[in-house]
Amino acid sequence: MVQQSVERTVQSSYGLEHHGLRELGNVYWNLPTAALYEHVVRNREGLIAHLGPLVVRTGSHTGRSPNDKFIVRDIETEGTVWWGKTNRPFEPQDFDHLFLRLQAYFQNRDAYVQDCFVGADPRYRVSVRVITERAWHSLFAHTMFLRPKADELRQFVPEFTVIHSPGFHASPEVDRTLSPTFILISFTRKLVLIGGTEYAGEIKKALFSALNYLLPRQSVLSMHCSANYGKDPQDVAIFFGLSGTGKTTLSADPQRTLIGDDEHGWSEDGIFNYEGGCYAKVIRLSREGEPEIYEKTRRFGTILENVVMDVQTRRIDLDSDMFTENTRAAYSIETVSNADKKGMCGHPKHVIFLTADAFGVLPPVSRLTPEQAVYHFISGYTARVAGTERGVTEPTATFSACFGAPFLPLHPMDYAKLLRRKLEQHGAQVWLVNTGWIGGPYGVGQRISLAYTRAIITAILDGSLTDVPTITEPVFGLHIPTAVPDVPPEILIPRESWADSTAYDQKAAEVAALFRANFEQYAAAAGADILAAGPRLSNHTPAM
Repeated sequence: MVQQSVERTVQSSYGLEHHGLRELGNVYWNLPTAALYEHVVRNREGLIAHLGPLVVRTGSHTGRSPNDKFIVRDIETEGTVWWGKTNRPFEPQDFDHLFLRLQAYFQNRDAYVQDCFVGADPRYRVSVRVITERAWHSLFAHTMFLRPKADELRQFVPEFTVIHSPGFHASPEVDRTLSPTFILISFTRKLVLIGGTEYAGEIKKALFSALNYLLPRQSVLSMHCSANYGKDPQDVAIFFGLSGTGKTTLSADPQRTLIGDDEHGWSEDGIFNYEGGCYAKVIRLSREGEPEIYEKTRRFGTILENVVMDVQTRRIDLDSDMFTENTRAAYSIETVSNADKKGMCGHPKHVIFLTADAFGVLPPVSRLTPEQAVYHFISGYTARVAGTERGVTEPTATFSACFGAPFLPLHPMDYAKLLRRKLEQHGAQVWLVNTGWIGGPYGVGQRISLAYTRAIITAILDGSLTDVPTITEPVFGLHIPTAVPDVPPEILIPRESWADSTAYDQKAAEVAALFRANFEQYAAAAGADILAAGPRLSNHTPAM
């Protein structure tokens, strides 16, 4: 069958035969949002909800499949990738064999192509081609990544390619995968193969992993963070944090301009967004708490993943977790009223690490030294509240290096060294902000109110905390401001906010031990100053 290109859109002269894809059905090049909507509905891939968002399901995979991700180990990657349980090796010949089978799978099938850029700074952007068998995944790429102009599309040659085929399942016995699902990255071939999963986040995070490998070689710190700036474009803040800590919520400040909500680079000239869209978690989202994101769930062009919808009225229910807690909305950053469409700004004045400490031992806000910044950056701590899981009542500590361990092909210390150099070069102040529990652990204390956290962020960014005296917390060595505007002083010192100080001492010792145990894997690469910046025993802390 002759490869067909239909629906007159701009097509690159660099055809799919360069990717080994031949004898395809119809090939749909760079379709816009409205056309992709039509394809999604016609293909029965999703439904249109009230006011226009597109509602799709991702089947059994409602999140990433980290155990099914591999990096091809070859001459290029053997001595550069940080091999271990996160970056597991895949043999080149097995990659080639699976790719041949995938090429055969696409024969006589329709394909959707989106040619995009990742990286708003033209000096560091990467040209990316996303080839999918589903129209809605093509819409996801069209929404989430940066769109070339028509003349750029005609001459478009991808530096990196993603082939996404959820209908193709690997055979573990034949393909050397662990399951029928696979996410394979070859840095030598600049190629990502994804199969056996409908979850669109795999596309986004595979490309983030690619930039995390490529850009540090150009002295660009690749970061899993959000970013915004104030009235002065040089008044920049970046927010690191794992899921559930408030990274997207706190950066979506109507008084500040949003650069992006998830992935950024820090070059010699400043911060730049990698993406052209936002991918927000929307479970139990409220109009009052997060009005900007809430509005995006009710507009044309937004993709809602695994959000429950009444098929009769077509109205969505953001409170329902029938399919998953990980409900998502993908929408273009162009629809955000206070977003910077250029996606670029200056160097940050403030770097904020967000953690949701469900043990209630970390202060709502503390100032970090450069050495503590490196320690907590590598630790990447938060705590999951397990009360939503049947039969489990205790919170669980989670450590994710650099607040994005699953996406880091290099050793975490490589990113940490870049961070420290840039902090020292540009004089940025680092803060640790706890959006979790105060007055006791989960089940005893209470979660700090969003209003107090917003007041803390405001005080950091407007300079109110710059000259406020601090006291040094004895276990973690954190420097706690003694006063924050519009925040009750009694919640600032964790030990004093607990009814039982002995119980606090015990819990602080437990969490400190978890920090130290986690950091052992990085100790050999860290200097003595970094190791000394971690938690330690104090007069209040009983020995373990």
